Amino acid sequence: MRGLIGLVAGLAGALVAAWAAAAPPVFPVKDVPETFFGTVVPDPYRALEDKTAPDVVAWMKAQDAHARAALAAVPGRAGLLAQLERFESAVPVRVVQVVREAGDLWFYLRRGAGENQFKLVVRRGLAGAEKLLVDPEAVEKQTGKPHAINWFSPSPGGRWVAYGLSAQGAEDAALHVLDVQTGQLVGGPVSRADYGGVSWAPDGRRLVFNRLQAMAPGLPETEKYQRSQVLLWNPTEPIEQAVPVFGIGQDGVQIEPGETPIVQLTHDGRWALGQVINGTQSEYGLYLSPAPALLAGKPQWRKLFGADAKVVGQAYKANGLYLRSHDGAPRFKVLRLDLNEADLAQARLIVPAGDKVITGLATTADGLYLEMRDGNIKRLYRRIWGRDVLAEIALPVAGAFALTDSEAGTSAGDPRLHGLVVDLQGWTRARQIHVTNGFGVLSNTGLQPQGPFDAPADLVTTEVQVRSHDGAMVPMSIIHRKGIALDGRNPTLLYGYAAYGITEEPYFSLGRLAFLDAGGVFAVANPRGSSVYGEDWYRGGWQATKPNTWKDFIACAEWLVAKRYTAPERLGLLGGSAGGILVGRAMTERPDLFGAVVSAVGALDMVRAETTPNGVPNIPEFGSRTTEAGFRSLLAMSAYHQVKDGVKYPAVLLTHGVNDPRVEVWQSTKTAARLQAASASGKPVLLRLDWDAGHGIGNTRRQQLEERADLYAFLLWQLGAPAFQPK
Repeated sequence: MRGLIGLVAGLAGALVAAWAAAAPPVFPVKDVPETFFGTVVPDPYRALEDKTAPDVVAWMKAQDAHARAALAAVPGRAGLLAQLERFESAVPVRVVQVVREAGDLWFYLRRGAGENQFKLVVRRGLAGAEKLLVDPEAVEKQTGKPHAINWFSPSPGGRWVAYGLSAQGAEDAALHVLDVQTGQLVGGPVSRADYGGVSWAPDGRRLVFNRLQAMAPGLPETEKYQRSQVLLWNPTEPIEQAVPVFGIGQDGVQIEPGETPIVQLTHDGRWALGQVINGTQSEYGLYLSPAPALLAGKPQWRKLFGADAKVVGQAYKANGLYLRSHDGAPRFKVLRLDLNEADLAQARLIVPAGDKVITGLATTADGLYLEMRDGNIKRLYRRIWGRDVLAEIALPVAGAFALTDSEAGTSAGDPRLHGLVVDLQGWTRARQIHVTNGFGVLSNTGLQPQGPFDAPADLVTTEVQVRSHDGAMVPMSIIHRKGIALDGRNPTLLYGYAAYGITEEPYFSLGRLAFLDAGGVFAVANPRGSSVYGEDWYRGGWQATKPNTWKDFIACAEWLVAKRYTAPERLGLLGGSAGGILVGRAMTERPDLFGAVVSAVGALDMVRAETTPNGVPNIPEFGSRTTEAGFRSLLAMSAYHQVKDGVKYPAVLLTHGVNDPRVEVWQSTKTAARLQAASASGKPVLLRLDWDAGHGIGNTRRQQLEERADLYAFLLWQLGAPAFQPK
């Protein structure tokens, strides 16, 4: 094995040295066609899917070296990086994922101006001293590999805290349990805790969490996220003594191998709520068991409802389960289900559907809080317990916040505590962390200091509606410095995502400031596939209707040109992850409309995506190639398969972390190889890879700044910004 690794490294090193200063290396075509429902689908670069093969490793290393050399040579790139570093260092600390606990304990992740990674800390009271709990940088010094905290969950009262730690962006998190007072590990590490899903018993002595199955030899990689189980564990005992309490094989539970079980224990010790989540599908099924039975290792599950109830969110308080549903309500409604009755048909309508989109809910000791989208901004409402009136809470910024963080598994509210935490930002205002009191009054916690660049006064934001190909009106936000001329000469970047119902809400970006300083215009669109107008808008860009997403995007690009914000040769596209579908298909549909395209960890080969570990969980969003309708939808949205020889494509930059567990790196490498072979424009197609990164989750500060500098330098170079042109 060591000999093979040495051979690979030697071959890669020799080829990198030979190719770094020359044109990007050519990978040989080795077509592996497949036939689906009478349609032959070529795959000329299938060999690149084996990222351990010596010739593939060498090609990837050489491609990355070529890309980095080309980007480093952009005249304005070094100055851009220095500007980004100055912006980032101007704030003494960045704080994210704030969680309150009883006893006025505040847990959060913080990164100082001179630090490279977020660390877990705790303080008692907002004026209390911080105590460092977990330092991933110390782990990196021990192992030589960058690590990141994926998620964390303090026990009731804050005696212990569970957290997930993973290396090199792979998100293969191991669960650890730390004693907050002593700083000593109580339990773990426990492998295969990628999803976390931690919920503590009210006494703080036991927890439940989701654990992936062990991958036995010979199991296909698509099994990785299937057949997971929820385990009940006392962290002071060996993990082998943990008891399965929810998942396949549990009495009263019907769950498919690809569905993910998650259990929430209610704070009052009454109930265990078992969610059955079908991959990326928003709707889920729910089971109920008395919590004492589950904590005894013998849960008594009964089904409350399935995904057909169209419930997408929940919050608990005083035996009532508050449910956000789009059943007959495309902009959502809120129901209250009495768990003593546990009959969804008897649930009471608490908040009917209206003209605003209900996007989140949380319970606290003082009331039910609702998050609603009004156009492209969020509004916050509270319904005091015992009253039927929703009262709006005034916010200092017309922007965006979220009452739940699905990635971190946290909520802004806690039914034991008064008020909630609001992480608020806008197009022209950086994030600030606020808290409401029991009277619904908002105040700034001071946890996130405001830096000198966090509230620029010279920015202009404009909200427009763009008519798409079928008459649908697509919302787009445009941000630029004051005083630009609408003469068609501005470097302009159009960004979008349009998948999973995720809406691009007002957010602040220091990287965007650097682009605007160079004379750029930044536009953000919400095509169908987002849920800016609710469920119907989302389903309008989903599976078979996915072409609406890039057609909406193209309409927004045409509008920017028609209104003389820019011209095609000065218009760039940016999309990441599932946004790779959006920018990839906009580019292949209208290559004449764009000067440059950036795809970051992009989903670009959708026909083969289902063969990957994360492919099965994404079937609810994109469809399956095992059905004819699913296959045709996937082929239509697969940019890799839409590239044609001899077409003059824009300049393209593809970035990817080699350890990406969500979108395999070969989706970018295959598309890069295909574009390099096919494009007749003579414009660069660059492939930038990072062997210490994955999907971007947990990237260090240095990785983020370097990639951001490369991204914006590439765009400004290709879109004609004078300071970025070779002399």
